[in-house]
Amino acid sequence: MQTVLNLEMFLSLILAVALGAIVGVEREMTHKPAGLRTHMLVSLGACLFTMMSTSFGAQPAQVAGGIVAGIGFIGAGTIWAEKDKVKGITTAASLWATAAIGLTVGIGDYPLAAVVTALVVIILASGSVLRKIGLEKTKQP
Repeated sequence: MQTVLNLEMFLSLILAVALGAIVGVEREMTHKPAGLRTHMLVSLGACLFTMMSTSFGAQPAQVAGGIVAGIGFIGAGTIWAEKDKVKGITTAASLWATAAIGLTVGIGDYPLAAVVTALVVIILASGSVLRKIGLEKTKQP
């Protein structure tokens, strides 16, 4: 079966990349292991898997389960332990959230995807503010 790329599908893919980029820029600016391109690809992939699977009759919940499991493996690769610290958990969570954003674009709920993107960026950016006022542990070099 061949799928015909229509304008809405094309725009959904572009939106998924753009929203993934917004999250990825923050991760890139803070020099995290998964940055701009990784977040763009995660969002794009989740969007495409969702669009293609639903076009073949799968339910979005089935697709979401597969995406969540798959992203879990990628996220686990960003987490590592050093002495008494665990690093990379926030980056893993940002990848997980970015996959959810791509999935949301893939089912066509663009406003929700945009709101979640804004919330993710606010949460990620709040880390430096929280450290400055002493509510989050200070990262050591």
